[in-house]
Amino acid sequence: MASFGQSDRKHMTYTPAAGYHWLSPLYDFGVAALTREKRWRRALIAQIGPHPRDVILDVGCGTGSLLVLLAKAASSARLIGIDPDPAMLTRAQKKAEAAGVRAEYHLGLARQAVEILGAVKPTKIVSSLVLHQVSLEEKAASLAAMSSALGPGGEIHIADYGLQRTPLMRTLFRASIQNLDGRANTEPNAKGVLLELMRSAGFRQVEETLVIPTVSGSVSLYRGRR
Repeated sequence: MASFGQSDRKHMTYTPAAGYHWLSPLYDFGVAALTREKRWRRALIAQIGPHPRDVILDVGCGTGSLLVLLAKAASSARLIGIDPDPAMLTRAQKKAEAAGVRAEYHLGLARQAVEILGAVKPTKIVSSLVLHQVSLEEKAASLAAMSSALGPGGEIHIADYGLQRTPLMRTLFRASIQNLDGRANTEPNAKGVLLELMRSAGFRQVEETLVIPTVSGSVSLYRGRR
């Protein structure tokens, strides 16, 4: 079963899933159709290597698809999701319950991770298709909060739009993601800013591990250690 805690977190600003609140119900379909979801999720789970004793925080968990997969890979792991959209958290809760998955869900922004978690120190933090949707300032604040939230030796694993290396990938990214989520927030990702931001947030052994071309631009996998 899933537990769903909503703290009083007013004045939160964020780009909704799929770019607009009215498109959010189509988010899962869009991710599947535009991002080669099965490919990068499978690779991300393998990279995370979930262990039964892990405490895993999913920042910007959306509809909870990744947490369900993590639970199936390590059913005894403690799973926690954070997202600023109450509607998405409700969908995540229902998805977890339907799958028989135990998870905890909290309303909040990535930059509020330490406040939300309190004394809990995750062993691993994951984030997928989130950082391209927020401003450069928010990307930096989010990664800094994730770094502070992790326990010593903890790991961060990210799947997101990264450096768009070829003319084709740049064109597809502009035609799809930048039309939905706006150019200002997404352009730093397209220029490859995430590696630098991860290092600046205090992560070490930072690397891009995989680049997957899709019809909406290339999705990259990253990892680092606290």
